[in-house]
Amino acid sequence: MKTFVGTSANALHIQIWTALIALLVLKYLQLKATFGWSLSNLVALLRMNLFAYAPALEPFSDAIPRPVRTALLDLDAAIDRVYQEAAFAA
Repeated sequence: MKTFVGTSANALHIQIWTALIALLVLKYLQLKATFGWSLSNLVALLRMNLFAYAPALEPFSDAIPRPVRTALLDLDAAIDRVYQEAAFAA
């Protein structure tokens, strides 16, 4: 973290814990990824795809349990259908 948003003791604790949890999640994804990415490359990939509509979970297919992965893929397919129906209706 370069700077803190809040300056109270509570705000600093929340920001530090949030950064530590984010780092822990990133290290876990790096460990479970099917590619041998460095942490900086993984962060860059997630930053680029954070708000992109794409199947960004494929590199982490081993990290996500099968029922959750199936539910996410079903949700992705449902979102595709909604977008296609909206495009045809317009």
